Amino acid sequence: MHRALSALLAVLLATLWTSSAHAQQQGLQAKFDRFLETRIAPAARAAGVPQRVIDRELAGLSPDTSLPGLGDPDGPERPPSVNYQSEFRAPAGYFRDNQFNALAAQGQRLAQTHAATLARIEARYGVPSRIILAIWGRESGYGAARIPNDALRTLATRAFMGTRREFFAGETVAALQILAEGHITRADLRSSWGGALGQPQFLPSSFLRFAVDFDGDGKRDIWRSVPDTLASIANYLAWHGWVKGRDWGYEALVPASVSCSREGPDRGQPISAWVAEGVSRVRDRPFPSHELPQPGFLLMPAGRNGPAFIVTDNFYVLKAYNESDVYALFVGHLADRYSSSAGFVQGWKEVKTRSRGAVRDLQLQLEGKGYDVGGADGLIGFKPRRTLGLEQEKAGRRATCWLE
Repeated sequence: MHRALSALLAVLLATLWTSSAHAQQQGLQAKFDRFLETRIAPAARAAGVPQRVIDRELAGLSPDTSLPGLGDPDGPERPPSVNYQSEFRAPAGYFRDNQFNALAAQGQRLAQTHAATLARIEARYGVPSRIILAIWGRESGYGAARIPNDALRTLATRAFMGTRREFFAGETVAALQILAEGHITRADLRSSWGGALGQPQFLPSSFLRFAVDFDGDGKRDIWRSVPDTLASIANYLAWHGWVKGRDWGYEALVPASVSCSREGPDRGQPISAWVAEGVSRVRDRPFPSHELPQPGFLLMPAGRNGPAFIVTDNFYVLKAYNESDVYALFVGHLADRYSSSAGFVQGWKEVKTRSRGAVRDLQLQLEGKGYDVGGADGLIGFKPRRTLGLEQEKAGRRATCWLE
């Protein structure tokens, strides 16, 4: 009798849970439908998307609640408490040598396969082929990576219940514009979980501005066309200011007399001035003579716990593609590995890490002391790093420019 009552109670509880979950799902769908009707559809019409496209693409759309970093659509936006993107975690795990070896070998083969196309692209846009290849390799494994998500659904969900909702609402409208222009079918409009499209991983607004029809078939196809993909990457970098004739940067030995708190794009000086302070290039190689009078910037992605670099303006053009120091460094280093198997001279130490929420709390504390840390986003960029260094020096300790 007891077992029968327990079984009946379990069935009743399961039924109630299923009924509650179904009701919650229906409620969420109703809110999502209203969001599409009142926010996305009017903005799409204002952007020139035909009503037939809006009706066709938004009909039956449901939120994808499996995406990371979502919140309550009725609540305030909060940055996620964890770092979902590997680019914003501790640097050491991001630079595995076996990964570079595999990507470099494949990139060398593809450089030969697409040599004529790459030469034409480099001549038109002024961006080196090796940089274009490196971004292609990092973003999608040279087009081999699986791009699993329905882009429109992903973007609309992020606009509805993610962070940066206004931003993603604009990207949702841009995706509708892409569909209206007929460059790709809805079935093929695939993205990452963050809403980035195709082999170059462009957000839709970047597609509209920078994607190129380089193969001449009348469509800007960054999902299946290698020429369109490579030219679109080059066009993006050229528009963001790639300086022809300059490299991205150089691994350097930085003496203790040069504080790590001097890092950043706003604290540059001629490379010759860094040399005068004792900064040298690794492997006893000189900096190229044409670079010496040009501005250089100190980069220490792990503070004193990893390699140091003197980077050029082009490094910050790479950061325009992805606002992460280690991403831009990965691309630059991979581009170097196409002609040399040598890795970094200085190793990456295992460093202390904190959750994104804990880093955000630290940033708020530093802001309260009057420091500019670039906003409380929970990410350890160059501003938080150099601020930590200044605080360490102020306390009479050796500056490491990293979490203690």
